[in-house]
Amino acid sequence: MKRLGKVSHYAKQGFLILRSTWVPALNEQVVDKKLRPVGLVKDVFGPIDAPYVAVKPRIQDPSRYVGEVLYVAKRQKKDNRGQKTRKKPKKRPTPKRRG
Repeated sequence: MKRLGKVSHYAKQGFLILRSTWVPALNEQVVDKKLRPVGLVKDVFGPIDAPYVAVKPRIQDPSRYVGEVLYVAKRQKKDNRGQKTRKKPKKRPTPKRRG
């Protein structure tokens, strides 16, 4: 879990706007301090050293998070077990030319 930033306001467009110290990836899951899902990162804008982050909330009353600190949940690595892997086709030997 990594600190994303403090929510500054709830925009009319339906996004929670916060200021961060780093640039998160789009569609990262955002959680509160109790690890409850709040929403997804939908936009990052502004200066690189202190960007603004727009979070699309997935909760009933997003305005209650104004002033709260939000976090980005760590992504779990995908597990490839159980999936078939494609094998490279074998190279056929080239026929020798008769001269």
